[in-house]
Amino acid sequence: MLNREAVEREEEALRAELAALPDAARAAAYRDAERRIRDPDTYATLNWLFITGLHHFYLGRWVWGAIDLGGFCAGVVLIVLGLWPLGLGLIVLISVLELWALVRSQVIVQDFNNRVLRGALERARTPDRGL
Repeated sequence: MLNREAVEREEEALRAELAALPDAARAAAYRDAERRIRDPDTYATLNWLFITGLHHFYLGRWVWGAIDLGGFCAGVVLIVLGLWPLGLGLIVLISVLELWALVRSQVIVQDFNNRVLRGALERARTPDRGL
């Protein structure tokens, strides 16, 4: 489970490492990261409005997104087939699990963005790989 303080410390360390880069490398790293950085509010909105896994797709977590979407669709199909207690139970289960992601959306996206910054920093330090 993500620890908010550890994620915040990591972000501070990454920003310090980026600040220590030469100007051109720092600018290139920030340009590289800018394309991949995600907004916590968008993640939370996608989670709140749709329990179909769109917030996972937003972060590139395709497997989790497919599991959420598949579970939701299965729940709807079960309801349509007359197995509404089972279908409703599945949808409620997905909703409860995703409520946790909604509550933790800030730290989840902050951790994701830290990984993006780490990758941009590593690419900036390796000139032969380029950006």
